[in-house]
Amino acid sequence: MYLAALDPLYRRGIQDKAERDRAYMEAMRRLHEAYPDDDEATVFHALSILGLTNGVREFRTYVRAAAVAQPVFDRNPDHPGAAHYIIHAFDDPIHAPLGLPAARAYGASTPDAGHAQHMTSHIFVAMGMWDEVVRANVNAVRVMDRGRAERGMTDLNRCGHYPSWQQYGHLMRGEWEEAAAIMDLCQANQLAPDRDDRAYYVRMRARQVLDSERWEGAERWSFDVSDVASVVPGYDFVDAYAALKRGDPAPARTAVERWKAALDEAQGEAVWWYDPDRLRIQILELEALLALEEDRSDEGLRMLREAAKLEESLPMEFGPPASLKPPHELWGEALLGLDRPGEAVAAFEGSLALAPRRMPSLRGLAEAARASGDETLAAETEAAIEEILSGADARVQSPDAPGR
Repeated sequence: MYLAALDPLYRRGIQDKAERDRAYMEAMRRLHEAYPDDDEATVFHALSILGLTNGVREFRTYVRAAAVAQPVFDRNPDHPGAAHYIIHAFDDPIHAPLGLPAARAYGASTPDAGHAQHMTSHIFVAMGMWDEVVRANVNAVRVMDRGRAERGMTDLNRCGHYPSWQQYGHLMRGEWEEAAAIMDLCQANQLAPDRDDRAYYVRMRARQVLDSERWEGAERWSFDVSDVASVVPGYDFVDAYAALKRGDPAPARTAVERWKAALDEAQGEAVWWYDPDRLRIQILELEALLALEEDRSDEGLRMLREAAKLEESLPMEFGPPASLKPPHELWGEALLGLDRPGEAVAAFEGSLALAPRRMPSLRGLAEAARASGDETLAAETEAAIEEILSGADARVQSPDAPGR
């Protein structure tokens, strides 16, 4: 039955991927129902349910998968499949607390699995638990490096999935230098032959520059990424944004014109394999900043409001923000700059709903609340900021003893 379940995934007669995924799920359901005590059949059935969405977050489907995997986890919290797929199922800011027991158990039961150590941080990021985000990904990188050393590999990969999440955790804890050290290694990696990490490089560069507002970083971390067309819009966005903040609007105008032309030509399809909706958000943000610089505040705010609504219409993402500059956050910053703190409070709260305890949004909310006279909200937000920063020197545990 296990072998037969694989048949629809590879059978030549089924061309449509969604149809293949559905047939595989049904086969795993039959296997699970025939052998309900086989935990492997159960958790692989849960995974097959997750596969129905083709990577697009759809919670009604995800909660079905969680319901299948949860009894296995309840019986055996050390079961890696049950914990892993529960984390996937609850991997968003709204439902992440439901996945916290699985994340805690998974990190403790799999000290020698780098991906498992990292996977716990999906829940931690969604809950803004930055100490845990850093700890999980330090552990993941250590396990990865140990494995590479055992295979005789001397180079360290500091420009990938685990380092990028560790870097983001450092930035949220206010540890710019620690994050910059990771970024420096990522920059050095770009000179190595046969690298395939340009996408991580561009996103890490964006986080380092935009989340810290240290615009000189766009020059410190620079590289010709034109050999991978899909990452160019993200790279150019950071350059244009930083240039605008330093008083030079020309790169932003050039980027907007180029991206608009590309979208028109693509007619709704992906542009250079770049999500067209994310590109539209980047266009709206740069156009809004240009309008604000030219004292067209109403037009600029309208564009930022449109960008925020577009963000809200997209499927819930996991991990660090998918939009390089979260539009609700930029909207709040613009409102603050125009001395409209009451409206800024709502914008920052919208940002934090999508990215809980994100430090730039927390700082903006505290300032907006204080300026609008909401002393209670200001005090609560400032306390949250202090709580995050006071944990910045928390001990990073060894992957050999991650602790329950």
